[in-house]
Amino acid sequence: MTRTAFIAIVGCPNVGKSSILNRLLGQKVAIVSKKPQTTRTKIMGVLTKGETQLVFTDTPGFHRPRNKLGEKMIKAVADSISGVDACMFVVEPAGELRPAELELIARFKKEKMPVVLVINKVDTLAKKEMLMERILSLSKLYDFEAVVPTSAVKGDNIDSLYVELEKLAFESEHFFPEDTLTDQPERVIAAEIIREKLLRLLDKEVPHGIAVGIEKMSEREGSDIMDIDAVIYCERESHKGIIIGKGGEMLKIVSTRARQDMERFFMCRINLQCWVKVKEDWRNREGIIHNFGLD
Repeated sequence: MTRTAFIAIVGCPNVGKSSILNRLLGQKVAIVSKKPQTTRTKIMGVLTKGETQLVFTDTPGFHRPRNKLGEKMIKAVADSISGVDACMFVVEPAGELRPAELELIARFKKEKMPVVLVINKVDTLAKKEMLMERILSLSKLYDFEAVVPTSAVKGDNIDSLYVELEKLAFESEHFFPEDTLTDQPERVIAAEIIREKLLRLLDKEVPHGIAVGIEKMSEREGSDIMDIDAVIYCERESHKGIIIGKGGEMLKIVSTRARQDMERFFMCRINLQCWVKVKEDWRNREGIIHNFGLD
């Protein structure tokens, strides 16, 4: 008997949703960084173990939008909650719940949604008794199916999390072949790898005004080399200079690190060429957002 569950991973920005997805899959399919709002679109990850297939949707962090791109990201979260069998609600181990998190709980109640609460980053707690206090306080807010403390960075309790998520599966055919890992096209994965390096290497507002487009992606005939041409778009001329860096040094570092990650993911040699172009205020321009596939 095969079993399936579609599970949305939801929570505020920077709580570790993508890191948990990557840990569950045992493979990096979603980019991660310490900057909030790293994930911009819904990313699907498929985990098949024996007769059970869990189909995850990693959603953008739930926040109050400041531009049209932000509005698209919030719509992606709302659509995901309405169209799945269960949710994985990821929160930090300390502090008051943010208004956006309380709004998510209200949505769970409205949808009568089965939810597994994941308290991530427990390795950062100074006193372990704080964890029990956190569990007790959050359990009063909703009737969660389970509460699982984790550390995505260290991989702690990921197996226990899988056990709880597996309980949410119901009798059904599998919707994807057993070897499916993600629904992301190769061009999207390549673009996201480049964007991750920019997020990690650049400061302040510059990274959030960046998008990456893959202009060319082709395998050389009779060779194990893949040629990839990418364009990095930013919103200001001054940002372009920062991305390129003095003597092209920053762009060279970004390209080298991205190429190394691509070679591990695609399992072939990569010839990566990157260019930088300016598209002013693109995050508020519907047509450009659509062209980047972010709607």
